[in-house]
This record gives sequence, C-alpha cells and structure tokens, in this order.
Amino acid sequence: MSLSKTQYEVIKFILVGGINTLNYYIVYLILLKLLAVNYLVSHISGFIVSFVISYYLNCYFVYKVKPTWRKFFQFPLTQVVNMGMQTLLLYIFVQWFHISSVIAPFAGLIITIPITFVLSKYILRD
Repeated sequence: MSLSKTQYEVIKFILVGGINTLNYYIVYLILLKLLAVNYLVSHISGFIVSFVISYYLNCYFVYKVKPTWRKFFQFPLTQVVNMGMQTLLLYIFVQWFHISSVIAPFAGLIITIPITFVLSKYILRD
C-alpha cells in the first residue's frame, strides 16, 4: 500500500508538530519553572519561539517550498487561530477545571492540530 502525497504531508506535519510542541514546552517550562514567569506569558513566549521554527520546518520538510517573506508574513494567519484556541483552552483548563499548568497545554492539541494543518497547507503551498 502506498501513501498519497497528502498522507505523507500529514505524517510529516505531525512530526514537525511534535518537534514544535517539544520546542514550545521546553521554553514554557524554563520560563514557568526556572524563571517563575506567569503561565500565560510563558505560553505566549514558547508559542512565538516554536512558531518561527515551525515556519521553516513546514516550508523545507513538510511542503518542500521555498520560504519567502510573503509566506512568512502570511503564516501567522494560520497560527492566529491556533494560538487563540490554545490560549483560551489553556485558560479554561487551568482556571475552570484546575488542571495543572504544567500539563494543560497538551489538552488543546487534539482540536488545534487538524485546523492548523489545513490552514498552513493553504498558505504555504505554491
């Protein structure tokens, strides 16, 4: 059984997502636990760092397109929805459901990953 181009892209997108999640989480924990920064500020900072890395990994590895300034400035449009949803879900999980701020960021991934894939494919593909 052979996989389609889109199926390969989905697999690579998930791998890049795993790398981005790790990047995000490392920055998040360093700020949260080592530097005692507020969990929402830590979240946004980690998100920005992983966003820049995500752009280049998605261009070169997932969609095999040349990064351009135009795409770089359009790419945040894919992440606005993601960041908004992630931030809202993080707040809800920590404040309303009293889930630990250490693990709460993972809860929203199930919802945000498919949406981000579709949006990034639309923006990055030539």
